Amino acid sequence: MSVYRAGGRWIRADLRARRGQAVLTVLAVAGIVAALITAATLLEEGTNPWRSLFTLTDGAHVWIHTRSEPEAVKLREIDGVTHVAGPYRSAPVSVVQDGKKEPAALRAMPAEVPEVARQALAEGRWLDPRQLDGVVVERSFAEDLGLRLGAPVTVTALSGARHTLYVRGIADTAEQGFFPEWTPGLAWVLPDLLDRIEPAVGRSEYVTGLRLADPEATQVVSQRVVVMLEDELQRVYTWRQVRAAMELDNRLLGTLLALFGVVGLVAAALALANAAGGRVLGQLRDLATLKSMGFTRGQIAAVLLVEHGALGLLGLLLGTVAGGVVIAAVLGPAAVAPAPILLIAAGTALVVLAAVGLPAWRGGRTPPIPAAPSAPPRGHLSRLARLALLVRLPPALVLGTRDAFTRRVPAFMTVFGLAVPMMMITIGLGVWATLDDFQRDPARVGQHAALHVRPGKLESSTAEALVKADRGVAAVYQGADVNALAPGQARSVRVRAIGASAEPYPFPVVEGRMYAQPGEAVAGQGLLDLLRVKIGDRVRLTVGESPLIVRIVGRAVEPDLDGEVLSVGLDSLAAKDSTPPEFYALVMKAGVDPGEVRTRLLAASGEGLEIQRAVNPAERLAVIRVVIVALILVLSLIGLANLLTASALGLRDHALDLAVLKAMGLTPRQLMATLVTGTGLLVVMGVLAGTAAGASVVKWLIDLQGHTSGVGAGIGRPPSAATLVLAMLAAVGMALAVALIPARRAARAQVPVTAR
Repeated sequence: MSVYRAGGRWIRADLRARRGQAVLTVLAVAGIVAALITAATLLEEGTNPWRSLFTLTDGAHVWIHTRSEPEAVKLREIDGVTHVAGPYRSAPVSVVQDGKKEPAALRAMPAEVPEVARQALAEGRWLDPRQLDGVVVERSFAEDLGLRLGAPVTVTALSGARHTLYVRGIADTAEQGFFPEWTPGLAWVLPDLLDRIEPAVGRSEYVTGLRLADPEATQVVSQRVVVMLEDELQRVYTWRQVRAAMELDNRLLGTLLALFGVVGLVAAALALANAAGGRVLGQLRDLATLKSMGFTRGQIAAVLLVEHGALGLLGLLLGTVAGGVVIAAVLGPAAVAPAPILLIAAGTALVVLAAVGLPAWRGGRTPPIPAAPSAPPRGHLSRLARLALLVRLPPALVLGTRDAFTRRVPAFMTVFGLAVPMMMITIGLGVWATLDDFQRDPARVGQHAALHVRPGKLESSTAEALVKADRGVAAVYQGADVNALAPGQARSVRVRAIGASAEPYPFPVVEGRMYAQPGEAVAGQGLLDLLRVKIGDRVRLTVGESPLIVRIVGRAVEPDLDGEVLSVGLDSLAAKDSTPPEFYALVMKAGVDPGEVRTRLLAASGEGLEIQRAVNPAERLAVIRVVIVALILVLSLIGLANLLTASALGLRDHALDLAVLKAMGLTPRQLMATLVTGTGLLVVMGVLAGTAAGASVVKWLIDLQGHTSGVGAGIGRPPSAATLVLAMLAAVGMALAVALIPARRAARAQVPVTAR
């Protein structure tokens, strides 16, 4: 028992002697663990919003939109179909709220919540015949409009008639993605109310959901539905499309966090290993004394493992708590899943123990000689030291250059331990630069037009004349969005037609070329992957009852709908699908505020136009900037922990040399220069190597993420040269400022009598 008590006292004394380094180690591990937990939850939550909603609501796997009401009995007889939701009548309307006008679909639902494909109430109550003018609004649509329970909502039917409804409830659904990425917005009303708002059945459609016994059978079932309802079918989409629509933003953020977390964990492990190894070298005499007092190899190794492992495990505990708090604050307490947190905690604990295990084992092999030598190892001058002598640098710098590589393995570990965080910081700056590029030049992500205007209550010719007459508009492109059935997929894809083939809308084509004549098209990466085609192939789609045969001549950056979008000229569509245009894409003149143009057009049209502002992906991903700043701070802590270890080891190795140099007459300033040069060389090498590695892979990593998410490669931007230079100068300057503190203290210490 006395052995363990002595070991405990020794651990406490050692930790008190190096509080700053211990705190940095704990914070570094805590930050990395928090990032890993947040990343795992966001990656899981990227599919969990759909998965949890689908489970909660017993959702449908296939959704069918038809012109007339299909026979539910026949649909239920399709092999593989277990339940049918609907058919439900749905009518298009416009919702006006606080000056915003957004397209919506009013869905007629019974007063009793259906058993299959039901809605999950988040607030309020479901529909009730006692409140005929009540409406339940899908949550993301309600948040976009700023709706609250009991708030009045004005809806405008296609006939122009206005009706005031009152929000009775706000609900989630697994039927479609989040607004505004997935439009129109969705709201549910009683059938009697829908009949009053839109009495013309011909202006509505019917929506039917099919729940399958096997979710993987959606392709086969969808094909059978297409054959059965060929004349009446408008579009078909599956649970996979809904899941993809829900996961885009969280998936990008989660991937970035995961990359930072995994690489940061490696850097933290290096920092722990360096710290433990440095302390073992600095404690050889103490360890030898413990050996002579009766400590065995195993007991000394255990003491070291407990001391250094406790720091890592304390950081693990703090990081786990912090990660759970962040997730609960951002996504709600229900999103904190114990399984991934426990898995990350167990994996991190193993990494921590492995990182400190080898130095602890080496410390246990210390010979029981109380006067263990503390002089640094002898050897030849390094090439840098020889070069410093050759160019006749001041003696202090030559000595510092020699000292930097006295111990080759620790020097390499220090350089590598600094290079890894710097590499990840450079990648973070590249992500930041890419978002800035999106913000400065929205045309790079297909948003050359800042506003999309729909005729609304006006005639198309009147609407076109109004938008062309505005002084802030540089160009107007007629457009239409239609849904087309993909060949062999039995599902719908988006076809976007804007402008004429001879004068196309300037889509950001990064591979191939822009279409130049009818029958040519450009596609997003997601569509190319879905149809398994490449540039130059012909594709046959079905728009309504009309075939659409196009040759894909280019690939465009496409952030919408996971890149599953085909872009063509308006003249490539059949006349019935392109006339009159559904909307007008407005390109602003340089320096013109789209908000001012929107206000003028609404006033000029007497609120008759429906105007939507384009949402830049950089705005949806603005939270990534906060994440980058936080992770840079964590990675900086890891770098500082490595730096303190290197400084402590250098002071320990050259304590006797400093005494001799002081006795020989070197000033404290020269001694400081010697110590800072030794540490600074390692810092500069690590920063340069990390920056070069990060700059060489950042564009590839961003493009890889763009490709896998369907947006497509060609979006990545490395940080500018000025940014990299500033980052390197900041890193080196901060490191030298930290190294200067122990160097100054050592240089001003009194010279021992024995040295004199």
